[in-house]
Amino acid sequence: KHVTDVTNASRTLLMDLNTLTWLDKVLDILDIPKESLPTIHPSFTNYGSNEKILKSVPITAVLGDQQASLFGQNCVNSGDVKNTYGTGCFVLTNTGSDIVYSKNGLLSTVAFQKEGEKPQYALEGSVSIAGAAIQWLRDNLNIINESKEVESLAMSVKDNGDVYFVPAFSGLFSPHWDETARGVLVGLSRFSNKSHIARAALESVAYQSYELLSSMEKDIGINFESVNVDGGMVENNLLMQFQSDILNKKVNSQEINEITALGVGAASYIFINNLPLGSMGEFISSSKTWNPNIDTKQRDHFISKWNKAISKAKQWT
Repeated sequence: KHVTDVTNASRTLLMDLNTLTWLDKVLDILDIPKESLPTIHPSFTNYGSNEKILKSVPITAVLGDQQASLFGQNCVNSGDVKNTYGTGCFVLTNTGSDIVYSKNGLLSTVAFQKEGEKPQYALEGSVSIAGAAIQWLRDNLNIINESKEVESLAMSVKDNGDVYFVPAFSGLFSPHWDETARGVLVGLSRFSNKSHIARAALESVAYQSYELLSSMEKDIGINFESVNVDGGMVENNLLMQFQSDILNKKVNSQEINEITALGVGAASYIFINNLPLGSMGEFISSSKTWNPNIDTKQRDHFISKWNKAISKAKQWT
């Protein structure tokens, strides 16, 4: 069988989000033979079994990476939102059965679909450099030996010392979409040191995520009360607390960190046992919660300085 699911098909930008079929007009323009493409199926359905590995074990769920994380975070209702912190950051919010076309630099996509049911859609925003910024501190600047050292180094100073870092190494993704932007480190003085730079690098992840979530709130017309988080950087307590502070929202992590694998595994179980999508909540339990701990004036000051730093990064090339 040559098959795929609606979430992966939507990633090609060759699929009609309404009909969940390949777009003939686009295929013709790009000279892509339709017969070369897989058949599109719902995310949760029986795809068959592998002939050599795990014989007779059915494959009953296929999801794109971030959609699996969205489902794994039990974001099955419209307005549920998650952020995954890896090499980059990926924020998705469930928009239910409605396709929301962004006016604020985000992408519309399919969230998931269970066989026999209507698809659920999502808005997605992506940050290209998150954990990769910490790797840059390690590999290029050599101010840390291991990535996990960045938290203690950043905590050795009380704040960022007015230093801001925009890691636009290959341009800016959502919501700016500026391929001419490049990384900038601003606000340096004679008193700035590697601890301030480390803290600025961590904080850049929170600021970029703030931009994505703010764009989503504008597009869907609601204010998120909390954000579910996963990925390797969730272990960084300083980052997660600062994220909560900048968002002015509760931030929740799950006990199981490999939430993407959990999401698609649980989806398979739910389909086999014909359970409602809301059953996903039975597979997860909250691990840690961070609550905002700064006042509005300070938050607005930080965001204003970040916006100023972003303006320095844009249109560099």
